[in-house]
Amino acid sequence: MVVKHELSQLERIRKLLDGQHGTLLTSDLAKFNIPRIYLSIMEHNGEIERVSRGIYRLVASIDDEMFTFQVRYKSSIFSHETALYLHDLTDRTPLSYSISIPDGYHSISLNESGHKMFYVNRELFALGVILMKSPHGNEIRTTNLERTICDVLRSRNQVDVQFVNEALKKYIVHKEKNIDQLYNYASRFRIQKIVRTYIEILL
Repeated sequence: MVVKHELSQLERIRKLLDGQHGTLLTSDLAKFNIPRIYLSIMEHNGEIERVSRGIYRLVASIDDEMFTFQVRYKSSIFSHETALYLHDLTDRTPLSYSISIPDGYHSISLNESGHKMFYVNRELFALGVILMKSPHGNEIRTTNLERTICDVLRSRNQVDVQFVNEALKKYIVHKEKNIDQLYNYASRFRIQKIVRTYIEILL
């Protein structure tokens, strides 16, 4: 028998799950003072399953891998090829994530994950970082258009040249491009000449 109090707590969790596209963090419960025992009840009932430490999802939902990745690695932002994909600057789906992390950050599990990592000076790490929706509708951190272009040109020896060329052509005709901001970012990363050379050829 489920008492009224239990039912109300379970319904609150279900509403949270519904509002977050089937994904729930244990930290979400703390915000609403919901005891974690109710997660165990729902897991026992087969409603939810544990995806990773502190992350649960509805059994009937699709796992939002990008969202759960950033919950697990809170210092990471999607960048380079992955950011190109998120901004529709490439038609190719990356086989693994490209992420930026601040200099000095260490994670054994991240190092062994097989994802492509780029270390960024801590003073510039947050430059051009935005929140946008993952393909499954949850908020994730990634680089904006201009930071993404700077990143791929700055790391052009580590990025497939076809990604770079395709991205630049799509950026130039993008309705939300901001060339002044692009040059400003390029100045901060000290790649002004490289960026101007590529952009002026295409303009």
